[in-house]
Amino acid sequence: MGRMRAILIAGPTASGKSAVALELARQTGGVVVNADSMQVYRDLRILTARPSPADEAAAEHRLYGHVDGVVNYSVGRWLDDFSALMAALDRAGRMAIVVGGTGMYFKAATQGLSEIPRTPEEVRTRVRASAEGVAPAELHARLAARDPQTAARLRPTDPQRILRALEVLEATGRPLSAFQGARGAPILPEGAWRGFFLAPEREAVRAAIDGRFVAMIERGALDEVAALAARKLDPALPIMRAHGAPALMAFLRGEIPLADAIARGQADTRAYAKRQFTFARHQLPDFRWLAPETAAAEIAAALGA
Repeated sequence: MGRMRAILIAGPTASGKSAVALELARQTGGVVVNADSMQVYRDLRILTARPSPADEAAAEHRLYGHVDGVVNYSVGRWLDDFSALMAALDRAGRMAIVVGGTGMYFKAATQGLSEIPRTPEEVRTRVRASAEGVAPAELHARLAARDPQTAARLRPTDPQRILRALEVLEATGRPLSAFQGARGAPILPEGAWRGFFLAPEREAVRAAIDGRFVAMIERGALDEVAALAARKLDPALPIMRAHGAPALMAFLRGEIPLADAIARGQADTRAYAKRQFTFARHQLPDFRWLAPETAAAEIAAALGA
């Protein structure tokens, strides 16, 4: 079984995960480790709700803002970074307080990741060049013609995952689904971690999302998005699809009013929170669900702190 190496705190966006993680880090002397696919990027601190400089000064935080927006970061790359970090924390005898909203990161860390071959850079460049200017629905149709099993699991509005599947086809001649049976050994095996999912009432999280998005605008999120837009990055990159970013870019281009951009950003984030609940229910069976208000105390009690 081995010793306890990590506390994992998942939950929908705007559920108070970061505050719980910070409190536990203070209690245990642990290191707060990011498990959110957007908070890895340095470009959008405000819009992705990364911990504040004050929070980062109160406890050590790792894997936040360490990736440039031009990078096509993935769960595999996060797993590599997380593995190296866990090795360092193990040597130092410190616990990881892993917190975030990306369920696939938690699943990969605790259940292993499908051993999909890395795509050569020249193949990736070729596939993405052929997809430039093509609507996501058309890309999805291309994938469905060659790998219907994978296409059936992907939303037609998710160009990043669709492109990844097309890259695997191009690089290996085999569908992505052919590689998804075998998994590598998990970085955190059974007994090395305890997992918790913060589960606020649905109406409470919806209200928190809407209020937080307005607060982000007031704190300068629009300036962040303007700076990102000025970089003219590939629109298929993950950072370009951060919740609220496409709508705010549309406002900056003069296509919609700011009120509409805010409403779209809020709706997009609410839909994501719904998917986070669904993923946790089906893919993270060993996570204990807790009310956010009592989570820090209940986790501390469960750990005997």
